[in-house]
Amino acid sequence: MAQSVERWLYPTEHGLFCEPGGFYIDPHRPVDRAIITHGHGDHARSGHGAVLATPETIAIMKVRYGETCAGAFQSLALREPITMNGVEVSLAPAGHILGSAQIVMTWAGRRAVVSGDYKRASDPTCEAFELVPCDVFVTEATFGLPVFRHEVAANEVHKLFRSMAAEQSRTHLIGAYGLGKCQRMIRLIRDAGYDKPIYLHGAMVALTHLYQQLGIALGDVRPVAHEDPKAFVGGIVLCPPSAIGDRWSRRFNDPVSVFASGWMRIRGRARQRGVELPLVVSDHADWPELIATIQETSAGEIWVTHGREDALVYHLSTLGITARALKLVGRDDDEDA
Repeated sequence: MAQSVERWLYPTEHGLFCEPGGFYIDPHRPVDRAIITHGHGDHARSGHGAVLATPETIAIMKVRYGETCAGAFQSLALREPITMNGVEVSLAPAGHILGSAQIVMTWAGRRAVVSGDYKRASDPTCEAFELVPCDVFVTEATFGLPVFRHEVAANEVHKLFRSMAAEQSRTHLIGAYGLGKCQRMIRLIRDAGYDKPIYLHGAMVALTHLYQQLGIALGDVRPVAHEDPKAFVGGIVLCPPSAIGDRWSRRFNDPVSVFASGWMRIRGRARQRGVELPLVVSDHADWPELIATIQETSAGEIWVTHGREDALVYHLSTLGITARALKLVGRDDDEDA
């Protein structure tokens, strides 16, 4: 007889716990056994006894936290099933960043899928999201409001190019999260035909080099610190969003402040940050993608976490879909968006 998923998968003070499997998913505190969806800091933390993740996510964790950031690592390729204490576990592509995965668990005749962060838009730096039919779908809701409808990323890059053509004496300083968004923006810019050097804030260098080592072609990328200031005139520099208004940015003469994020859909956020050129480029699903994905899974229950939980739960109820908010702690829905 099939057992209700909530009897064997449930939130705890450490995070979402699969009881029969004896593991947590993206726990925010150190645990004995963790499965990690992807390398962002609100999902992947150091100090666990054992970590299972894709090879790329493990490599990212080691670069961010050090080679010994977990007691042991077990890499699992996408779509390769294993059994953990009787629970069948596999990882499906999430389309969020390099190495990102959904956690697919089957036990007692029921299947649950934990999405982690995901997007449905194309991204040349990671494998595309793969839909997995299930009984319970645990979805993020970072952009879980109807106002959030992302632009086509390639069109936003052409907006950048138009600005560069109009402001040829100014450096375009792009604020972007250092893991995933930075490398995606570089690749989008390359795919649009830009072949000049792209310069990086020091905080972007290690992970960008890791992407290159893992086979993502990003062209000529150079640390800002090693270049003559004249090299930046009319060029592109990527940095953490916080660096745009920092003393570090003073080395650039009258730069155009750019921010690549799904939050740039809200004009007030752009004004608040002093962003001159907002680019609506996100690594998360927008409102239509969230609704479509939930419906396509055919899940009988939807558990919502990480973002605008209550609004999405309410909307799903109007569609006749059973949903509830998990209210997991330790999730940051801002900088990597």
